[in-house]
Amino acid sequence: MATRVIGAASLARDLGRWRQDDAAGRGEAENGKSADGDSARRSARPAYLALAEGIRLLIHDGRAPLGIALPSERDLSATLNVSRTTVTSAYALLREHGYLISRQGSRSTVALPPTVVHDGTKPARSLLAMMAQPELPTIDMTYAAMSAPAEMSDAYSFALQSLPTYLGTHGMDPVGMLMLREALARRYTERGLPTEPEQILVTLGAQHGLRLLLNVLTAPAERVLIEHPSYPNAIEAIRDVGARPVPVPLLPDGWDLDGIRSAARQTAAGVAYLVPDFNNPTGLLLDAAGRTELAAIARETRMTVIVDESMVDLDLTGNTPTPPAASFARGSEIVTIGSASKSFWGGLRVGWVRANQSLITKLLGTRSTMDLGTPVMDQLATVYLLRNAESILAQRREQLTARRAALLDALAEELPDWRPSSEGAGGMSLWVQLPAPVSTALAATAPNHGVLLAAGPRFGVQGAFERFLRLPYTHEEADIRLAVKSIAAAYAALTPHAADPLAPLAPLY
Repeated sequence: MATRVIGAASLARDLGRWRQDDAAGRGEAENGKSADGDSARRSARPAYLALAEGIRLLIHDGRAPLGIALPSERDLSATLNVSRTTVTSAYALLREHGYLISRQGSRSTVALPPTVVHDGTKPARSLLAMMAQPELPTIDMTYAAMSAPAEMSDAYSFALQSLPTYLGTHGMDPVGMLMLREALARRYTERGLPTEPEQILVTLGAQHGLRLLLNVLTAPAERVLIEHPSYPNAIEAIRDVGARPVPVPLLPDGWDLDGIRSAARQTAAGVAYLVPDFNNPTGLLLDAAGRTELAAIARETRMTVIVDESMVDLDLTGNTPTPPAASFARGSEIVTIGSASKSFWGGLRVGWVRANQSLITKLLGTRSTMDLGTPVMDQLATVYLLRNAESILAQRREQLTARRAALLDALAEELPDWRPSSEGAGGMSLWVQLPAPVSTALAATAPNHGVLLAAGPRFGVQGAFERFLRLPYTHEEADIRLAVKSIAAAYAALTPHAADPLAPLAPLY
């Protein structure tokens, strides 16, 4: 099988404004000079290092998938308008640090160095840091997830005490243990969506549930509508099954339902993926009227809407919870996926799909080719957490509210010209607009200042959202304030060249 190759134009698009000395670069172009001329010598760091850093960021973000081949040095140098020596040196540096694998007669393919830790305890350091600096204490702002609540130990103690009942069985139940499905069905019913245990499939997290649904509901080259911005791992899951994400922009105050209706009709999309409960990354919430219209759109266009409720427990408004989107459906047009990861702990790999029994049966048929069930201990621990959810979630919402306030205060103090799109109704992050389209460049240089960032384009398609950054408020307040100070220092390293005062501000979405 031939190796997939990233086109030079696609890589250039994803790199965005990868140079710190961007303004100087524009001046070169106007004067007809090479991008590797005098301005490169004036830049804060060599062009080859800036390019290598940009590609490294794409690798860690997943926008340059493992095993894919990079464009040839000649093609990339021509597309970026830099010398071939710059590209050759950048590739060599990536190869030296394990980010590229080269074989005689073949293109260089993307890899991760064996020293990169994948358990989240030690984020990868930047190439510049590897070369020139001692290891910095780093705050990882690339993820939106909290540490485990104190009750997690009790949950696993309960699971251990309950385990002997299941040791006499083979322990593999692809649909999920009845005790957990009953608890989940009861929660849906209490929220206004009558549900039977037979309508629940327990999965290995919401992402696993989404992948199962995409395998059943889509075919290669089919369109899947998504809100824009959206959850990056969902975008990748859609692409991985061969489907094509079709973005419908979010408006500053929420969902463009007319746009969703129009896009569904024009593209004949059979599936949509939406996060109406505290959208990741914006924190926006679709109200009851919007959910009624969304269900009507799904019926009119014969489109199945996959609603991701991973954030549903993290309402920070204090208002009466909005009923589940599926409760506004008349049939099977809305399918729900959920997870214990955001509500309780990311290490608890338990999720679920709520659908009609016919679809559950199809999902089980697909699941047998992927895995044989969710671990018993994790399911039992989730049962305990659901039984004690009211007190646990109240405390977590209180923590998130305080941490969001700390993040807003720190931004106002350190980066007053940055504009949070809104506080959002809940969730775990702010979606922040920058004065200039430098999100990728900022994420590339931030590790050198002790903070890791997820660039805005991760949350969109076709290189969108260079003016935006998702900032989670899941760390301790002191760490949040320190992270913002570090971000401000990284941003200052890009200024004045990165910030273009003449460029008009883009719409919030």
